[in-house]
Amino acid sequence: MIAPILIAAVFMSVAMALAWAIQRRTDNSGWIDATWSFAVGACAFGLALTSSGDGGRQFLVATLVGLWSLRLGGYIAARSAGAGEDPRYAWLMREWGADAGKQLFKFLQVQAIAGLVLALSVYAAAMNPAPGLRVLDFAGAAVFVIALVGAAISDEQLRRFRANPANKGKVCDVGLWGLSRHPNYFFEWLGWVAFPLIALAGGNLWGALAFAAPALMYVLLAHVSGIPPLEAHMERSRGAAFAAYKARVNAFFPGPARKATGAPPDHANTV
Repeated sequence: MIAPILIAAVFMSVAMALAWAIQRRTDNSGWIDATWSFAVGACAFGLALTSSGDGGRQFLVATLVGLWSLRLGGYIAARSAGAGEDPRYAWLMREWGADAGKQLFKFLQVQAIAGLVLALSVYAAAMNPAPGLRVLDFAGAAVFVIALVGAAISDEQLRRFRANPANKGKVCDVGLWGLSRHPNYFFEWLGWVAFPLIALAGGNLWGALAFAAPALMYVLLAHVSGIPPLEAHMERSRGAAFAAYKARVNAFFPGPARKATGAPPDHANTV
């Protein structure tokens, strides 16, 4: 059991060192997140298939994490091709100044550790020894499908909004973006809830360890590397329009929009 975990740790560290090298060579930090998504998926996929749990559950878990990795990594890679720096990383690089290269390397190794935690949560689900698929397995799969579809819809709605020249300089509040300021982040988080459900199937209480994945993803997305730097960028680039949007729409968990008070005209309330 220790050997696969050590191999996974080395794999994630090397993968993120490669992501660092790509960013330094291309000045395109979008490849960092694409590399991370593919690396976490490959690591978790391998751990799932080499675990000692029920064979059907191994296959289910490996399939789910593989789909997650291919969708997210493929989307980010397509978006990054020909693009410049991700605004979140650009802000960090400016903050780090002359020490940016060294600090970025350290930052990406922290991401490698986070990716390892996610992969180990998948491993915990695949290690569940309960024979046959149970109700919680199917519940986990259903949650995952909802999350995968929701994330894809969110990304597509944002892509279409940005592709319309008439929306230049505006904030996207169409579709799911009118229920959450970051529906893509919410659905990415929701997908990781599937694995502790599967890990607990059949009364496997050790499976509760898999809750580390959604807990970590929530902290990262809502409080560390997701919403805070992205919204700081939006506040600088969209000003009053984003302030009005922020006052009306939940940051993370979807919900009905609040009535704006003293808001700018509708054309300003538009990501």
